[in-house]
Amino acid sequence: MDRETKEKKLKEIDEHWIKDCPCVLRETATQAVPGDGNADADIVFIGEAPGRNEDIQGKPFVGAAGKFLAEMLAGIGMERKDVYITNVVKYRPPGNRDPLLDEIRDCQTWLEEQILLIDPKMIILLGRHALEHFFPEEKISRVHGKVLRRSFHELGEKNFYALYHPAAALYNGSMRSVLIEDFKKIPKALMILDETMNETRTNTTVSPDSAQELKETGNHKKRARRAPLF
Repeated sequence: MDRETKEKKLKEIDEHWIKDCPCVLRETATQAVPGDGNADADIVFIGEAPGRNEDIQGKPFVGAAGKFLAEMLAGIGMERKDVYITNVVKYRPPGNRDPLLDEIRDCQTWLEEQILLIDPKMIILLGRHALEHFFPEEKISRVHGKVLRRSFHELGEKNFYALYHPAAALYNGSMRSVLIEDFKKIPKALMILDETMNETRTNTTVSPDSAQELKETGNHKKRARRAPLF
């Protein structure tokens, strides 16, 4: 499917769910914030929920965290137009509180349809809410800077990369440094995923720094491997 067709279908998906999304946050939000960017992107960024600026403009990551994200993209030779950016929740929670599980579930099918259409090589999870939606047994402090692979009934097998959320790292010097270093690894992670895309390696976890390790992945009852990436 070419990019023009994907853009048209993505618009149709968003228009449908703007009308029919059951999330209660639509009652208090100014508008839905479906997502923004390239409908044929290799990378999809997923954050937690829109904030005040996003609620006003209808686009994700347009405040200070969005500016920081754009700076990090520029650092690896990319722009917002090269990627797709969205959230697990499509409406702003009141007072910018954390999204509730029911609110995330109510937006889940919308997000899944976006992912299935775009079909990215890698999904980058920004912060703990995005991570825990796909990997409820994991902690962002443990898997940041690592590529995670998992099969889902709705999505098939997907590659994920975990990062601290830009908003959390903005005013935390040590976390900011870690995030920037993890972000710089994205191009090489993509290159290696390209090289291994045709291999059958189910439920592997790839880390730039860690030694090989086998573990159980909680409720999914799958074997996962963590192996050096670089």
